[in-house]
Amino acid sequence: MNDAMTTATPPLRIAVLGIGMMGRPMARRLREAGHEVHAWNRTRAKAKALAEFGIAIHDTPADAVRHADVAVSLLENGPVVGQVLFDAGAAQAMQPGALFIDMASIQPREARDHAARLGALGIAHLDAPVSGGTVGAENGTLAIMAGGQAEDFARAQPVFAALGRATHVGPHGAGQLAKLANQMIVGITIGAVAEALLLAAKGGADMAKVREAIGGGFADSRILQLHGQRMVERDFAPRGRMAVQLKDMRNALATAGEIGFDAPITALFESLYASGVAHGLGELDHSGLFVELARRNAMQ
Repeated sequence: MNDAMTTATPPLRIAVLGIGMMGRPMARRLREAGHEVHAWNRTRAKAKALAEFGIAIHDTPADAVRHADVAVSLLENGPVVGQVLFDAGAAQAMQPGALFIDMASIQPREARDHAARLGALGIAHLDAPVSGGTVGAENGTLAIMAGGQAEDFARAQPVFAALGRATHVGPHGAGQLAKLANQMIVGITIGAVAEALLLAAKGGADMAKVREAIGGGFADSRILQLHGQRMVERDFAPRGRMAVQLKDMRNALATAGEIGFDAPITALFESLYASGVAHGLGELDHSGLFVELARRNAMQ
């Protein structure tokens, strides 16, 4: 037996709560990394397909986390995380000393509250939201922004290693602050790319060629490359949904209000995403803001 095998980290028992667009590929990656994975989803049918990969499916979140070393949450929002933890019995079922990693995007104050309440039960907490979408989840290339204690961040490395690149950004709630910053930049940049490409098209230029021409210059970005291509192809199949982007912009504004920070650019884009969702675009990819801006310019 070689040294690498004898010094390898032993597999963990990991519970994944929330088997949606992100939770499904992340649970698979954790299983493929050799961990024992248990899963729960409010709609059990959405989790059933994971059984063929050797993942145990449970009827309740409490059952999924009962003997877990680590529980990973990929739930919809802060109130849902709180409900699953404290009303549905997940927190009470976890073993003292276990680690709860909340990878959902929620408000920083909610993360701090959950950390305090779990701490009172002897359970460690990290808020560790991610960026990279379903592509990053499938490929294990997510950017992970973690808030909490440094020793808990170190404990979480075997989990993070299967999912992407993790950075410890500060105390409880700091991971969510980093994610809000990420989502502000993503949401605003999607709008900038969409508006610029539509302006070019309205003026008679070839939108695809304009995107190609400015690639590599100061205007280049992953948003221009990836989301810009979706706009050119009119491919708005959801990877990250408009409705979720709107939720993130509203979380950013709520946090800004709590700390006395003026965020006028985010406020403008919150109103644009809200308008798109009001016009029935909520289930489109967040690059679907292009559709809303096209509608405003009679460029359907």
